[in-house]
Amino acid sequence: MISGLWNGITGLNSFEKALSVESNNSSNVNTIGYKEDVINFADLMYKNNTSTSYGKGSTVATVDKAMYQQGGIKLTSSPYDVAIEGKGYFVVQNINSKGLPETYYTRAGNFKVAESGFLQTQGNMDVMGLVSTKTVNSTNGTEQFDNSFVNFIASQNIGNLNNLQTINTKATDYKTTAKDDDLNQSGSDYKTKSSKINDIDALILDYKNKLKEYSLNSTEEPVSSKAQKTEINFSTAINNLQNENDYIKVNINGNQILQNFDPKLGLEGTLKAFSDKISNIAGLSSSIDTNTGILKIDSLITGKEVIINEAYINKENLDLKISNIQEAEFGSGIAMVESARDALKSALQKANADLLEITNNVSLESERNGNLDLSSIQLNLLKLGISNNSSTDMEISDGIIYIKDGENKFVVGKLQTASFVNEQGLDPQGGNLYSWSKEAGDVSNANGLNKLVSNSLEQSKANLANSLTALMIYQKAFEANSKSVTTSDEMLQTAIQLKK
Repeated sequence: MISGLWNGITGLNSFEKALSVESNNSSNVNTIGYKEDVINFADLMYKNNTSTSYGKGSTVATVDKAMYQQGGIKLTSSPYDVAIEGKGYFVVQNINSKGLPETYYTRAGNFKVAESGFLQTQGNMDVMGLVSTKTVNSTNGTEQFDNSFVNFIASQNIGNLNNLQTINTKATDYKTTAKDDDLNQSGSDYKTKSSKINDIDALILDYKNKLKEYSLNSTEEPVSSKAQKTEINFSTAINNLQNENDYIKVNINGNQILQNFDPKLGLEGTLKAFSDKISNIAGLSSSIDTNTGILKIDSLITGKEVIINEAYINKENLDLKISNIQEAEFGSGIAMVESARDALKSALQKANADLLEITNNVSLESERNGNLDLSSIQLNLLKLGISNNSSTDMEISDGIIYIKDGENKFVVGKLQTASFVNEQGLDPQGGNLYSWSKEAGDVSNANGLNKLVSNSLEQSKANLANSLTALMIYQKAFEANSKSVTTSDEMLQTAIQLKK
């Protein structure tokens, strides 16, 4: 009878805890990334007699989080929401009262941007990941985009196994600042305002094309591009230019460039006018030595072949006097892009304009090696020193974080996820957080074990139907154990009365 009382009490204790566990599950049915609590029971030590043995009640063996469960993925409208599909946990960090960092792990990806500009959890903890470094190439020493850079040139994403990159380029208003060269420069790379603008437009297109080519083959060996340089020696025939019917001409890319002798200009002026016509072709620069009659034609566009033939003074063919001092070479890799950029810079400077190219790079070396290299992720472009616009207009793709500013898009970081030898060993801390314990084992990078889904959240794994069913079962079990206590008590009282 006394044993019946104690057995009933152990049952009451066990099922009181079971009711609490299932109540907790049902109350977290809408908690983001919640993993169901699972309670397991065990019977207590048996009392052995010669011919019989009977138990001494029950106890709660374990209450475990079902960390292996994958919650459903729910699409949301927030660009700050990210769901983990597969194994792994976001890594978050805060500073405790002693000023020391504390690291936690979570499946809840409902993030926000803090006033400080950092990506944080709803509980004001910094979300950790890889961050970008910035390199700048500028004509005037400027290191961030400001209101003077009004002309968008390019924004290109580049990615490979080693790095994530964005290259963003802008220019000042070259269409306003461009001017005709001084007439004293005639015959020596002379450019009008319109030809300078046309040169820049052609070089922008070439720069964009090379950026795109680089994005497709970013691991190629870097080889600089070279621009074609051509020389035509008219020295044997320039003295034949004497009257208005005389002419000098050349065919460039199928277009005939012809200059008649101008008595008002004389031989020197005629040769300069001929050179200026060539120089004002988009993407070309020309100069002539009026004493020797040697004409130099340089392509401004690196890697582009220029077809030059049919060189004449009057009817005398001088094609044999055409020679390429430097052949065009397209180049490859980042050096190809740099060659195109430098050519564009030079053309912009001739138009009294400036160029700024900002490259953001996220190294994937630690991730590739399975390590966690973690930093707080800043989203404010002003605080990152990228733009005077404090934009935090975020886009996340496969865990890669971009901030948009008009037509430009900058990579600023990449979310990292952690995996454990035994994720069941993580200690739940509340607030959708878990802390590491020895039972969890070594922590490593979960790259390759999951997919990060943008604009989405992982739903709770608490099943309301299962919880309600379990609550009813545990309630009945609690009542049954309560009945065993009252029955044992009644029997004990009867025994006492019999003794009296």
